[in-house]
Amino acid sequence: MYRFRSLSSMCILQSMSIEDAQTSVVVPTATEEDTSFDTALRPRRLDEFIGQPALKDSLTIFLAAARGRGEPLEHVLLAGPPGLGKTSLAQIIARELGANIRVTTGPALTKVADLAGILTNLQPHDVLFIDEIHRLHRSVEEVLYPAMEDYTLDLVVGQGPGARTLRLDLPPFTLVGATTRVGMLGSPLRDRFGMSYRLSFYELEDMRRILARSASLLSLAIDDESLAEIAQRCRCTPRIGNRLLKRVRDYAQVHNHETINREVVDKALDLLEIDRLGLDATDRKVLQAMIEHFEGGPVGLNTLAAVTSEEEDTLEEVIEPFLLQCQLIKRTPRGRVVTDEGYKHLEQ
Repeated sequence: MYRFRSLSSMCILQSMSIEDAQTSVVVPTATEEDTSFDTALRPRRLDEFIGQPALKDSLTIFLAAARGRGEPLEHVLLAGPPGLGKTSLAQIIARELGANIRVTTGPALTKVADLAGILTNLQPHDVLFIDEIHRLHRSVEEVLYPAMEDYTLDLVVGQGPGARTLRLDLPPFTLVGATTRVGMLGSPLRDRFGMSYRLSFYELEDMRRILARSASLLSLAIDDESLAEIAQRCRCTPRIGNRLLKRVRDYAQVHNHETINREVVDKALDLLEIDRLGLDATDRKVLQAMIEHFEGGPVGLNTLAAVTSEEEDTLEEVIEPFLLQCQLIKRTPRGRVVTDEGYKHLEQ
C-alpha cells in the first residue's frame, strides 16, 4: 500500500480559516459540536500538553521566571492552523500563572468601546486571550498599542474642537493572541509581542499519545493499534483526532462493541469515507475530476470549481492545500496537475 516518503510530508497542512468551508469531519475549524467535547479533553497544565516540545521548553522557563519575579508574563503570540492547541495553551498559561483569563475574538471587537470595556475591567496579572487577532478592526488594534506597551488606554472624549484625549492607567496584564494568518497582522502589533510561537503539525507518536489520553478520559477500551490507525487518518491535528475518536466511540456503542479494535475503527472511518491518508469524499472527488475531465491537468481553479460544484474559496483554502502538501497535486504556471502519487492513491 502506498505510503508517504516522509513523516513531515504527511503532517504538513496549510492554514484553514474560511468560515464557509467544508462541513467535513476532517476540517480542523471548530464547530459548536466540538466545544463541550474539546473542553473536557483539553490539557490543564503544561506538563499534560503533548507535543510541541520546543514551545513547551521555552514557555516553561519564561513562566517560571515571571512567577519568580511576581510579574506578568510578556505578551504571547500563538500562530498556526486551527485545531493544534492555541486556545488550550492560552488557558494553560493563565493557570500556570495563577491568573484569571478573559476570552474574546477579533471579529467580536467591532468598536473601540468593546475593547476599552474589557481592558478597564482586567485585574492585575490577568490574561486576555484574543482569538483570530488578525481580524481586529484597525481602529481597535491601534488602541492595543499603548495598552500592550505602557499599560495605558488612550481614549478620545467628545467631538470636533472640544475633543480631548483621556489617558487611563491599566493594571499589568498578559495578552495572548492567536492567529491562523500571521501574515495579516500589522508589524506594529506583531512587534509588541515579547514571545511568538508557531505551532507545527504533530508527529504520529504524539498524536497516538494524545488520542490515548483522550480515550482514557472518555473511559474507552481501545487498543494501541486502533489508536495508531486514527492517528494515521486525522491529518496530524488533535481536534480532528478527537473528533474521529468520538465518531468511533459512537459506532462502537451502537453496534454493542465493548472494546474498540482495529476492525471497529476501520468500519467507523470507512463509513465516514475517510481513507488511510485522511482524505474524505470531497478531496477524492476533486482528484477524480482532474483526472477524468482534464487528463490530470493542468486545470485552472475557476474551471475546477465549475466542474466539481465547489466554491473557489473552498477549493483554494481548504481542499487544495492538503492535496498539495500530501504531494497528490502540484501547481504549475498553467494550472493544477495531479502527480504520480495522486494517481497511485486513487488506484488503491
